[in-house]
Amino acid sequence: MKKKKTTISDVAEKAGVSKSTVSQYINQRFRYMSAETKDRIEQVIQELDFRPNDNARNLKVKKTKVIGILVANILHTLSTEIIRTVEEQLQHRGMKVFICDSADDPEKEKEYLDLLVSTQVDGIIIFPVGNDFKVYNYLIDHSIPMVFVDRLVDGVTSDSVLLDNHAAIFLAVSMLAEKGHENIAFLTLPIDIPITPRLERIEGFKKAMASHKLEVREDDIHSLPRNQIQEKLARIFDAEKPPTAIVAGNDLVLREILSYLKQQKISIPGEVAIVSIDDVAYTEFYEPSITTIGQPIQQMGIKTAELLLNRITNSDQAPYITYRFAPELIVRSSC
Repeated sequence: MKKKKTTISDVAEKAGVSKSTVSQYINQRFRYMSAETKDRIEQVIQELDFRPNDNARNLKVKKTKVIGILVANILHTLSTEIIRTVEEQLQHRGMKVFICDSADDPEKEKEYLDLLVSTQVDGIIIFPVGNDFKVYNYLIDHSIPMVFVDRLVDGVTSDSVLLDNHAAIFLAVSMLAEKGHENIAFLTLPIDIPITPRLERIEGFKKAMASHKLEVREDDIHSLPRNQIQEKLARIFDAEKPPTAIVAGNDLVLREILSYLKQQKISIPGEVAIVSIDDVAYTEFYEPSITTIGQPIQQMGIKTAELLLNRITNSDQAPYITYRFAPELIVRSSC
């Protein structure tokens, strides 16, 4: 009688692990596997005389039709609106999404990436938080499709979708300069971790001011945590020459600015003009309505889903592309 061929199921059963774990071992995806599990699988493979190389082509895990979305901070309106568009696009293709919030914490991001990989999602959309290129290159090295949104990471080559940040800040500064403002401040969130839009908008602010022959003083650019913004604003407006205009780096910064100005009864635009990057819903209805720089969120979401689906269905396709979308100046009453 011909001896029954040992299968991956036999190995999994004897090792006390799932078939997907054995598959990960065979494909040398050890990062998400304990040394104990790895040794146990190796021992069982030897005992059962299992030939993984002969069976490798049969070990490919079936598509799960699940996509992981790892968002930097779910409080950002941009993130939630892009996610909504992406989810709609994926649902039309019969796919579901897992949404994880890193809360601007690189360690939490790593934990969620481990989770998404271990659950064998078909691909991952990432709003990156960290700057450890090894974390993201692991996905590339193991042929896990991914797309970056809103941010880039040095040392990582991936499809990416984000705003043309230099153009966005140039629109804001140019409009204020044309209205006669010379003393313009820019506030953004921390840059201790190199977050692409924050860095690019600071650089773009300096260039835009220079192009209009406006001086950039050391105290004109502020990068700090959200819970320190109002305290900083108090010092800014106590200065001998407070700014006549402020550009908010994003919607979270804008909230803090508006809250402070309201508490201090500082009038907009009478005492200070306001422009914000990110056109969130309340800016249209706030009194006075706030001039913003809008992002084409729907187009960005559609492109993100399209790029990931293309990578999933054609993993050998080349090359990786960064798509930058043009901003839109939405003029209202705050200037």
